[in-house]
Amino acid sequence: MLSTEKNLQVVFEDNHLIVINKRASDIVQGDKTKDKPLSEVVKSYLKEKYKKPGAVYLGVVHRLDRPTSGLVLFAKTSKALSRLNKSFAAHEPIKTYWALVKNQPPQSKMSLVHHLKRNQKQNKSYAHDKPVENSKEARLSFEVIKKLQNYFLLEVALKTGRHHQIRSQLSAIGCPIKGDLKYGFDRSNKDASIHLHARSLSITHPVKKEEISFTADVPDDNLWKSCVN
Repeated sequence: MLSTEKNLQVVFEDNHLIVINKRASDIVQGDKTKDKPLSEVVKSYLKEKYKKPGAVYLGVVHRLDRPTSGLVLFAKTSKALSRLNKSFAAHEPIKTYWALVKNQPPQSKMSLVHHLKRNQKQNKSYAHDKPVENSKEARLSFEVIKKLQNYFLLEVALKTGRHHQIRSQLSAIGCPIKGDLKYGFDRSNKDASIHLHARSLSITHPVKKEEISFTADVPDDNLWKSCVN
């Protein structure tokens, strides 16, 4: 189910920023599906909330894959967008994801470095151990933070922001994310989601210059709920 203004999960809002807990079915920006993107839903929400007569400004700072849930940050002013873009380009924000995998990782704590090559036609990134033509270095670290009956909950710290990075890198070590058919999991989730959730984000406020952190509740799904109970 796509988000609407009524069921939008607003995590934080001030004059400069708005942070949303994205549903797994939402697209952040418009694509060939022509489905209403989250950016337009947020604009409608702001227009209605503040009774704005004209167009609403909203800057997309970063994106999440459609089947992924969790925190998405938008800028409400061009000044905030410019400063946040510089901060994200410099990899200053601290981004933490939760991922559920069926296979036990080789170690309970690992740092991964791969060279990802994106295939535009397949909309997929391939992880290589060494640089290949047009590849980009991808770095992350993770820790197993909970063992469930059939799955392992990983807390992933993202060091770079590459296309499908977590999905591709975890698949490369034999730990595809639950529901992620594209990256080697054996079956899809009924709702087309994958069990990857942008759990927390820490940034320097673009105007106030203070450190602020956000946390997104897990989706309303029994397996996710068992991660926090």
